[in-house]
Amino acid sequence: MNHSWEALVDVQRLAQWMDAQGLGEGAIVAPTVLAGGTQNLLLRFSRSGDDYVLRRPPLHPRADGNATMRREIRVLGALADSEVPHPRLIAGCTDTEVLGAAFYLMEPVEGFNACAGMPVLHARDPALRHAMGLAIADGAAALGRLVPSTIGLSDLGRLDGFLERQVPRWRAQLEGYAEFEGWPGAASLGDVDAVGRWLEAHRPQAFVPGLMHGDYHLANVMYRNDGPQLAAIVDWELAVQGDPLLDLGWLLATWPDTDGEAVGPDVPRPWQGFPKAEELIARYARGSQRDLSQVHWYAVLACYKLAILLEGSHARAWAGKADRATGDRLHAMARKLFERAALWIEARTSR
Repeated sequence: MNHSWEALVDVQRLAQWMDAQGLGEGAIVAPTVLAGGTQNLLLRFSRSGDDYVLRRPPLHPRADGNATMRREIRVLGALADSEVPHPRLIAGCTDTEVLGAAFYLMEPVEGFNACAGMPVLHARDPALRHAMGLAIADGAAALGRLVPSTIGLSDLGRLDGFLERQVPRWRAQLEGYAEFEGWPGAASLGDVDAVGRWLEAHRPQAFVPGLMHGDYHLANVMYRNDGPQLAAIVDWELAVQGDPLLDLGWLLATWPDTDGEAVGPDVPRPWQGFPKAEELIARYARGSQRDLSQVHWYAVLACYKLAILLEGSHARAWAGKADRATGDRLHAMARKLFERAALWIEARTSR
């Protein structure tokens, strides 16, 4: 068993807190670290015959891990009666005194992450995999139908100037990487300025506000073991009010090509059978009243934003503050994202 979790979770203090919440009694049994928590800890355990998954920040999070946990607690609580598939929140602790950080307990999700491997049922059936792809579009559409003000999230993020802020914000972040000595600069990514100019020139004039997941792609959903439906959308740490079409754009930006080639390594195998990106758009449209006439603008913006985020690790690696091999791999992904954005821009321009 991996014992590193013991530095993050004092099971005696956790049991005492659960006692106060009326969540079982006696010992915490069979604590097991779950895969998928690349930053945050996921610890599954049992108590009084019930199963739980605890989620908390790592010992030294990059950002404010407590704020992240509090946001997730709030969002999962707000989703409780919605049609959006999500892990059911059991209880949250915003106080850092119990375990040294905010944390929450959720029900285990009975399902699988397709990027980590598929059950035989799904791996052997291309038609089932096609339905899996449509299901992730359905999940995005369901999330986009939520009205934040009706579920207590009207103050989660600033809507004023949301689209106008995007390009300047991420361009400023990219320029900030110049503080890392040795970083070769924005030019190593491709024609960053051309993509930014196109985004500014073609920005939608208005949007219908809604709740965004903020990092919506294949690695952040779990599928049911017995079919193609989503079991849960996971990792809500970036959820915010904004334009939900950016979630669809993010899905398109990260969606593998027909041959399974993608901007990153997280591709379900086998890929044959999964729908094309245009099919995702059509499926989303079936479950949404949103105007999709500029959907590729959102896909280009997603490429722009994600590429700049990934490039941060590359810049830190040049300065010896991150693993160089990882930095080089993420830089290659960032370049592919800018290439994908340029192709979409060219396709829109040539019409």
